[in-house]
Amino acid sequence: MPHRRLIRVLVVDDDLLLCEMFRVALELEGMQVVEAHHVIEAERSLVDAVPDVIVLDIGLPGVDGVFYCERLRESPRTKRVPIVAISGSEDAGRQAVAAGANAFLHKPLEPLMLLSTVQRLAGIAPLEHHDASGAGELRRLIDIGERQHDLLTGAYRQTLEALADALESRDSGTSAHSHRVTAYATRLTLEIAPSLLDDPTLEWGFLLHDVGKIGIPDRVLLKPGALTDAERRCIEQHTVIGERLVGHVPLLQGAGLDVVRSHHERWDGDGYPDATAAANTPVAARIFSVADALDAMTDRRPYRKPFSWDEALTTLIEARATQFDPDVVTAVAACEPDLHHTYLSELPIGA
Repeated sequence: MPHRRLIRVLVVDDDLLLCEMFRVALELEGMQVVEAHHVIEAERSLVDAVPDVIVLDIGLPGVDGVFYCERLRESPRTKRVPIVAISGSEDAGRQAVAAGANAFLHKPLEPLMLLSTVQRLAGIAPLEHHDASGAGELRRLIDIGERQHDLLTGAYRQTLEALADALESRDSGTSAHSHRVTAYATRLTLEIAPSLLDDPTLEWGFLLHDVGKIGIPDRVLLKPGALTDAERRCIEQHTVIGERLVGHVPLLQGAGLDVVRSHHERWDGDGYPDATAAANTPVAARIFSVADALDAMTDRRPYRKPFSWDEALTTLIEARATQFDPDVVTAVAACEPDLHHTYLSELPIGA
């Protein structure tokens, strides 16, 4: 068998099952695969060793993958490392190539296409000793992985998306709000507790934080004016209703479920449903509480005009160490340009 050097491939993707399929395909060809599920992990890996090829998901949660591609090209250590950008969006793919990616592959991704692309960019040819039976075994293993991935993620996503759609049908603002607040919360998590992003349930918790409002009567949920005490107690039940609705779903059993139940707790203990204070509230919920308040203040409501961006930031600072975790409010200032960019990009045309 001809000898060749070991090719090191860094795969940056938050989809754990997809990473596993890539690993099977690449390792069967004798390559070393290093996984990173968010940018922080990728940066740590690059400190240890520079790979021969980087496979980069442009749709990483909370991070602009095109921007990260540009950063990789600016760094002296990685400016010449071939980058394979992957995305479900053709437009994102074009932007990634313009930012310096050497190749773009469209999701859903054919692992054998990834394999051949990595081999080409690494300057190697497929191993000559692979015969038809070896290629068939590789194809069989990849097919099994793809079917398992599609069945599992498809079933879970259908369940959760059905819940989200049901909520959106009652409140026309839910979809836009959920999108913005998920982006805010993901960026703050990257600043405060990046290891939390290893938990795949977190993004679902951000997206479905208010799913329990399905159980709140329309006369309360959609009331345009101030709520009575009884109505407020009713709407405060949405956190525990949400936990009951999605608590059995595997994609939520983690930090995501903490967000659903505890995102209305307060730093001073005057929140709901458990009246926990300070660090007794899960960190994911403390982060999301600030993101949720920021979006609520800057969003239009039937009973008031939206706050300006600066007014909302001032209000967060004033509520530091009473309603909100002081460290999270500090993080808002640290990453404010990224948060503001999300806010501006989501404004309706003409707003």
